[in-house]
Amino acid sequence: MPYSLKTCAKTVLISFLLILSALPSNANANEPMEEFEQAMAKYQGKIVYLDFWASWCVPCRKSFPWMNAMQSKYQEQGFVVLSINLDAQAALAEQFLQQTPANFAVIFDAKGILAKKFQLKGMPSSYLFDRQGKLISAHSGFNGKKQQKYQQEIEKALTQ
Repeated sequence: MPYSLKTCAKTVLISFLLILSALPSNANANEPMEEFEQAMAKYQGKIVYLDFWASWCVPCRKSFPWMNAMQSKYQEQGFVVLSINLDAQAALAEQFLQQTPANFAVIFDAKGILAKKFQLKGMPSSYLFDRQGKLISAHSGFNGKKQQKYQQEIEKALTQ
């Protein structure tokens, strides 16, 4: 029995709507903000090193081994690295993370909601928060020559 054009159109429309309903929704534009707030609540009482990065950022690539080392060295003392990726396409970030693994949490912020909140001036940008969640240090860029200074800031925060 042949289908009518109207029946075929209805079937295609219903199929299309079912496929759309299975795709991830971007309805919650504040999702990165919520993830950030949940992470900061989870890490309450810890020293948090917040880092903004993107796959195209060469200094970001250089900062990852250092952040992994700091996470490993100080996590038992209450230190945690939390990173925010600002790539417009998640696939770019995932490719970066395959080449340069992160031993810390990553929040994806394709629309730059958190970048706007923190008024980023450069990449990478990092922020150090004390155990009460108070901002105690901020850096724009990553300078290998300043790694010791960054580490001393972490160590000082851990002793307070």
